[in-house]
Amino acid sequence: MDLENFFTDIHKYLRLLEETIILTLDEYGIKGTRSEGETGVWLDVGTPFARKICAMGVRASRWVTMHGFAFNINADLGYFDNIIPCGIRGKGVTSLHVELGRNIDEIEVKKKILKHFAKLFEANFS
Repeated sequence: MDLENFFTDIHKYLRLLEETIILTLDEYGIKGTRSEGETGVWLDVGTPFARKICAMGVRASRWVTMHGFAFNINADLGYFDNIIPCGIRGKGVTSLHVELGRNIDEIEVKKKILKHFAKLFEANFS
């Protein structure tokens, strides 16, 4: 994504990506939030049950971004048992299907993400 077409502010870009996921989670009745100093989207921040549902990693060169976010939808969380996710100890990882107790239609989630992304970035994808 060429940020020169929107704004040249990586911090703003990351916060809008987070907000995109927060708004998407809200459509599923889940309250996603930010955790100060830890980029991404979290659930139950400030409790012993804090867990990350969306990680973010962005690289930019000349305001063109690469990478983005990893929103755990139907992820096999067993792989996280072998690593320290995002280098953060003492916090868990979750996914949308774990939180809702059912498999999630990924196409539906993508449509919701795109809707919120377009609104927040004032972009038209048609």
